[in-house]
Amino acid sequence: MNARLHLPALEPLCHDALPAHWTGRPPFAVLRGAIDRALASIDRNLAHFGDAFPAPSSTGGVYPAMGNTEWTNGFWTGMLWLAYELTGAQRYRDAAENHVRSFHHRQAGRISTNHHDLGFLYSLSCVAAYKLTGSEMAAEAAMGAARLLLERYLPGAGIIQAWGELSDPAQQGRMIIDCNLNLPLLYWASDYSGEAAFRDAANQHIAAAARHIVRPDGSTFHTFFFDPASGAPREGKTHQGFADDSCWARGQAWGISGFPLVYRHNGDTSLIELSKVLANYYLNRLPADGICYWDLIFTRGGEERDSSAAAIAACGLLELAKNLPLTDPLRTQYERAALGMVTELSQRYAQPGMPGSGLLAHAVYHKPNRIGIDECCIWGDYFYLEALVRLSRTWEPYW
Repeated sequence: MNARLHLPALEPLCHDALPAHWTGRPPFAVLRGAIDRALASIDRNLAHFGDAFPAPSSTGGVYPAMGNTEWTNGFWTGMLWLAYELTGAQRYRDAAENHVRSFHHRQAGRISTNHHDLGFLYSLSCVAAYKLTGSEMAAEAAMGAARLLLERYLPGAGIIQAWGELSDPAQQGRMIIDCNLNLPLLYWASDYSGEAAFRDAANQHIAAAARHIVRPDGSTFHTFFFDPASGAPREGKTHQGFADDSCWARGQAWGISGFPLVYRHNGDTSLIELSKVLANYYLNRLPADGICYWDLIFTRGGEERDSSAAAIAACGLLELAKNLPLTDPLRTQYERAALGMVTELSQRYAQPGMPGSGLLAHAVYHKPNRIGIDECCIWGDYFYLEALVRLSRTWEPYW
């Protein structure tokens, strides 16, 4: 990939890209208080949801309960594993292991698995379980999910198709930037099984994302279409952003986070350089408090913020920064930005808490379809907690 990828120019960080009050690591008491409030919310929701899962986004700040059928269910299980790591409390492990049984049943029965988000589902539930407890049931479920994901690989295009039947003309050859976070499941499966096909597919997909999802100015398309047979690139479009030529904030955050997470598995340093390009584009388009609007075309007033995108970006910036040399001046800037975002989220976006409510208010699920606007989104809750964990200890990602 290094020899073929032409990196976009790195846009310099504007002198005022980061709010002036983002000066460094928050006091330990602030960090500890945010973690304690998050754990209290998880405890309330354990009692509230029982064996059920929170829906992708809240209604009036409270998540409806649902079965294990959505693409987002792994985020709640991932939060339970994070809570277990933070505390060692058996109640979190017991609940998460109960979920693992549900996820094993889901992949075995191919229940709502006809999409690429199997990485979101199984990295945070079953790969996490295997890493933390050595559960062979969890490993078996994760391998089954990885094989389902590999079925979606289109050799002609060198991508994993995002959604729908592989024969559906409306969906054929579609990749989306979110899939960066699904690829670690394939790398894990390759390492666990010794089968190179998983790794090869992931390497081909991330190379296609780097070449075609990322635009020359460092912004990103949400989705890109290829001819599924010939592999010829067709066009980039949006699905959840403002316009085809705008930059959906959560998509940019998926890129900032996903490229360095894949670097952990394949060692391609160009992915780190590419993530820097995306990070600078993102940081240069933040409003005064550093929490993005739902699309980066908006930089001031009149539109909803997306706290979930900010939480994803914070985790991505922390992952990116730790892979940069100490002499790289952007390392300090990215750490400062991530710390500032997490502090801002904890002080101004965190929910006071009621049974069924999320950790973060003011997120956006799907603005064009009018779903989950100015609500809690379960992935935002997960990445906020992941960011707090990253800041509080040395942590091995589930990805």
